[in-house]
Amino acid sequence: MFKYIIEDINNVFEKDPAAKNVIEVILCYPGLHAVWFHRIANWFYRIKWHTIARIISHVARHFTGIEIHPGAVIGHKLFIDHGMGVVIGETAEIGDNCLIYKGVLLGGTSLKKEKRHPTLKNNVVIGSNAIILGAITLGNNSRIGAGSVVIHDVPENATAVGVPARIGIGFSQEDIHELEHNRLPDPIAEGFKLLLNEINNVNTRLKKIESAEGITSQINDCFEKKKKEIEEEFK
Repeated sequence: MFKYIIEDINNVFEKDPAAKNVIEVILCYPGLHAVWFHRIANWFYRIKWHTIARIISHVARHFTGIEIHPGAVIGHKLFIDHGMGVVIGETAEIGDNCLIYKGVLLGGTSLKKEKRHPTLKNNVVIGSNAIILGAITLGNNSRIGAGSVVIHDVPENATAVGVPARIGIGFSQEDIHELEHNRLPDPIAEGFKLLLNEINNVNTRLKKIESAEGITSQINDCFEKKKKEIEEEFK
């Protein structure tokens, strides 16, 4: 447990440039407190002391503003930045080294007692107020833009934005890694740009064809003219 605590504190310094010292991190980071509460609640949940587990998670929600069901599975080095309004459902699974901003929902879309919440692989970043719904998977190193609604799987190394979320086009690996939320891709606009470029290419080819047809027409006119001249001479 002590090893996990040290790892979690160091993780805050890695992911939040505002962190100044260890005392501040321990006392003033609700996302860190929520993860620590969850580890305890999850232990009780796994030994089937469900009511105790829910009480612990409820207390954590009261103090941190973050609701994590004790049944959720969370890996190493999860950092919930700010965290107010984050909700993580019972069958959610979160891999290692993930980053979640405030207002994120990992929600379910089924009333059946089955896997109904998202799975986050390793190194996933989810922007503020994003909604991830259903038993879908966000691949390793994927990024979700702020305010997006994700209802389908997101492949590895991809950036998804919008409502519903679509995979961003034309972003480099460095852009995906940084995920600057003030310059998110717009998949719809990018799709229109690609379509307009293709239309322009088609128009260019048509003009070349029309130009070639015009030359052919001039050659035919000259041929007909010469033909008539020859016929006149033989008359």
